[in-house]
Formats: sequence, structure tokens, C-alpha cells
Amino acid sequence: MNKTKKFLSTAFTLTGAIIGAGILGLPYVFAKSGFFMGLFWLVFLGIIVILVNLYVGEITLRTKDTHQLPGYAEKYLGLWGKRIMFLAVIFGIYTALLAYLIGEGQSLSKLFTGGIEYSLLFGLGFWIIMTVLLQGGLKRLKNVGYWGVIAITVIIFLVFFLLLPQVRLNNITNVDLPKMFLPYGIVLFALLGFSSIPELRREVGRDKKLLKKSILLGASIPIVLYLIFSFVFVGVLGKNVLEVATLSFGGVLGNILVLLGIFTMMTSFFALSFALKDYFIFDLKKKNILVFFVSIIPLILYLFIHFFNLAGFVNILGIGGAISGGITGILILLMNIKAKKKTERKPEYSIPINWFIVAILSLIFLAGIFLQLS
Repeated sequence: MNKTKKFLSTAFTLTGAIIGAGILGLPYVFAKSGFFMGLFWLVFLGIIVILVNLYVGEITLRTKDTHQLPGYAEKYLGLWGKRIMFLAVIFGIYTALLAYLIGEGQSLSKLFTGGIEYSLLFGLGFWIIMTVLLQGGLKRLKNVGYWGVIAITVIIFLVFFLLLPQVRLNNITNVDLPKMFLPYGIVLFALLGFSSIPELRREVGRDKKLLKKSILLGASIPIVLYLIFSFVFVGVLGKNVLEVATLSFGGVLGNILVLLGIFTMMTSFFALSFALKDYFIFDLKKKNILVFFVSIIPLILYLFIHFFNLAGFVNILGIGGAISGGITGILILLMNIKAKKKTERKPEYSIPINWFIVAILSLIFLAGIFLQLS
């Protein structure tokens, strides 16, 4: 594989891991708070998350052995760091996988039956297919991420041009200040891809200089696509956007949008499941129980949430983003400072950091957790 294709493939792996169920909830919270309020959070948190992604990449480059985030946390923060990172990462990944199963079930049911009455059956079908695909290796991850992102991008731009003539400016300019913090958790959820960064280092192989550029491109693409996607939905529907945005339209356009949702959740489900799989292989050395932790637990959670109707789609996204993203982000900042002092090899890039930066970003993450819970 030449360097250009490797660079794009690696960047698209990150993009595929980031773009998932979060994109389907963004138009809803953008509409409720006001488009420009949502745009503020998208840009503000987007810059912060890209910076933290680069910090993770630097940590992997300063370390000789391969780990997932909890493994790096143990190495640079000790056992307490590993335990907290374990809880944060596992909570975030399982929350995401749960949201993808809910969203895929509804989307597939809508596509094939015209309604969401058979969501559970289609969700179970999706789970079976993903469980089979996960038995493949890293090459399969590259193929799914690469082509999945291309499909997502094409569909989003197609929808943009189809709906643009129907956009109404008054839908865009409305702002609801009491709901200004509503987008925080879901926007953060939609931007998260920390757990896939160690996978990116493996993908670039010996061409480690490609890692920084791959992270920058891979994390920037979702921001642009989220902006376009949310703009047309809010512009056309105003506050009438459904929680799962792609279910808001009917007809041919509705089917195209449902396909978009299926592709986005499939690529992210695949990448996050691989990250979870790698954690048990490289950090816990537990290969014999992979199926239970990677596949069975998400299924149990899905069935539990479905039958007891415990949480809605948007609630799951917001809670997962604010809590998991916030705690993980704070730990990554602390890990980066330690990694700079205990480096095992000279990294291909280094991002400046100091305790002032750590304090400011940590306060932002903690405030987001408090706002989401309150």
C-alpha cells in the first residue's frame, strides 16, 4: 500500500470510528437549542477533541509496546489510572454500542417495513452480522472504515443538495437560550474517537510520521459533515426533527437517509468493537472470553433497555458523551504530561502541554459532566 492510500485509509478509520449514532442525534439538539448554539459547541468541542486526539497519538508514539487506553493509563498513571480509565472507556464504548443497536434496529425496520415496529428483530439481526464480521482481522477494519466513510460522505452531500432549496432561514436563526447547554453531551459523544487512536498507530506501521496528519484529517472530516447534515435538517424541519434524525422524512429521500444512518453506525460499531477487542487482548491478556465481553454484553444491555424502556436514544448519547468523554479526556491530559517525562522513544511529533492547559480543559470536561447530569 502506497503512503497516500495508507494515509487516507488510516484517517478514514478514525472518521469511521467517530461518525456513528451521534450524527443522528445532532439535528435534534441543534433544533432545540438553536442552530448557531449547536454550531458553537460543535466548533468549540471539536477543537478540544482534536487536541486531545493528538495527545493520545503522541502517547502511543512515546511507548514501545502496544496498548489500549487503560494500558497506557496504567503505564503512566499507575493502577488507579488504569481502573478509572477502564471504567470510563468501557462505559463509553458500551453506551455507544447500545446506541448503535437501538439506532440500527429502528433504521433497518424503517427501511424494510416502513415503520419501527420490528426494531428489536432487526437490531438482533444487525448484532448477528456484526458479531460474525468481528471474527476477521485488522484488514477487514480498514476495508469497512475506508468504504464506509466514502459512502457516508457521498450520501450526506447528496442529501445536502436535495434539501438545500427547502431550507428556511427562520429555522436557522432561532435560538433558545434556556437550552443552550443541551447539545454539549451529544456533540461530545459525536466527536469521540480516543479509543481508536492506538489502532491508527498500528495501521500506519513503519510510516509513523503519517499519524499526526491522519488524526488531523480523520477528526476534522466529521466536524464538516456534522455541520452540513445538521444545517439542512434544522433548516428544513425546524423544531420538528425527530430524535433519530434520519427517520424524519418519508419516501425515497427517507430511504436514502435511513441508509446513511445504517452506514454511519455500522462503521463506528465495527471500529469501537475492535478497540474493545484489543483492550482484552493486549491489556488483560484474555482471549478466551472475547465474545462475551465484545458481543454478549452489548446484546444484554440492548435487550434490557428495550424491554424496560429505560432510556431514549438522545439520553444515551448525551450521558455517554459527557461522562465517558470527560473522564477519558482528563486522564489523557495527565498521561501526556507523564509520557513526556518517561518517554521510551523519540516521537514523530510532540504537542505542547502544561498544567494551565490541563486545568482549563479539565474544568470544561467536569462542567460538561455536571451539566449533563443536572
